[in-house]
Amino acid sequence: MPRTTTLDCPGCPPLRALTFDELGLIKVIEARDKQGRAKPKVVERWGDPDSSKCVLAASIHDRKSDPLLAVARRNGTVEVLNPLNGDLRFAVSNASNNGVQPEDDPVAGLHLFAKKKLELASRSCTLLTCTTKGNASIRSFEVNKPSADVSSTGSSRTWSIGDGGCILCSKVDGSENYFLLGGKRVEMNVWDLDSCAKIWTSKPPPKNSLGIFTPTWFTSATFLSKDDHRKFVAGTNSHEVRLYDISAQRRPVISFDFRETAIKSVAEDLDGYTIYVGNGSGDLASFDIRTGKLLGCFLGKCSGSIRSIARHPEFPVIASCGLDSYLRLWNVKTRQLLSAVHLKQHLTNVLFDSNFADEEAEVAHSAADWPLHEDERGEGETPPVKRKKSKEKKGIKKDAEAKSGNKESSEEYGGKKVKSKNSSKRLKM
Repeated sequence: MPRTTTLDCPGCPPLRALTFDELGLIKVIEARDKQGRAKPKVVERWGDPDSSKCVLAASIHDRKSDPLLAVARRNGTVEVLNPLNGDLRFAVSNASNNGVQPEDDPVAGLHLFAKKKLELASRSCTLLTCTTKGNASIRSFEVNKPSADVSSTGSSRTWSIGDGGCILCSKVDGSENYFLLGGKRVEMNVWDLDSCAKIWTSKPPPKNSLGIFTPTWFTSATFLSKDDHRKFVAGTNSHEVRLYDISAQRRPVISFDFRETAIKSVAEDLDGYTIYVGNGSGDLASFDIRTGKLLGCFLGKCSGSIRSIARHPEFPVIASCGLDSYLRLWNVKTRQLLSAVHLKQHLTNVLFDSNFADEEAEVAHSAADWPLHEDERGEGETPPVKRKKSKEKKGIKKDAEAKSGNKESSEEYGGKKVKSKNSSKRLKM
């Protein structure tokens, strides 16, 4: 039988997460507890299982009034839902005009703009979609109309951003003015969304000492900070993590390897220099991107490829999900597993609802009051660890026992030993 270990999961603070899987299901996971030590549970499930409705990308605008959730599916449909109850606001097709089927050109990137774009009314929403073949579009829709009457409002913009490769990753910065993308045989590009023009393109690293050239294959990317679009991090299929600075040079500023499988997901922290990296073999770790130093790996092995990592906007918690069908919640300080929920399907994405607040837990706890470690421990304190006794200590103990045994035996047979000494003296005389 293989050796198995059980991890004590202390629970997590009150939070709400949305997961998306390969069968098109959207599941709502909530944690509610007065003491901030709740075990997350599945409270809702939206949709029916259908492989043609596999969720490829998701984006949320979790404002307090009238929040929206955008979901891109494999059949070419982009749906806008209410993230509170799962009601469908409207659905549009992402099929191109050149006759290409949506299954042959799926969506690789999706972004729901939080700020007003194109000077539209407040009841409108703007979507940015990008397909694997490089067809990008920005379209706006009125939310208050029925789904059957939804039509594009304002001026829609469509342009081509592909260079003959396959786009696999994309990201919009915090100001929503710049767009980042890359993929297989596609170098990392930064686009200006106001003018739909390319402003920067990366340059591949030179050949190594053996003259081997690493092919271009980016799998994930994210901006390092919401306030700065010049620095971003990208993961490659050759298990390499690269930091780019478009104001410095076209080649990577810092580059390092992480294990031996492809990087599948990269997420940034709120501090602006810590990143979280997940690969195809289920390894999850945090790095200080300023130096490329490994801060540590998260405790507990994931048995499948990690496809998505999300950082909670308030609590020091990240969520990871992937092909092992588990949603895992981790403490970013101790890198300890807080809780895990099995969701039965292969997961593709996870998002946090930042406006979720448990009424009972909100009275007792806030983001600052929630303890980061176990059972009221201070920040600098470490939990007691049971350690096995070393062989040297065991040897010392045995020697001590042996000496004590000799003393006891000498005390027990002391008379005989004295007698033998006296007899030896007599013989000498």
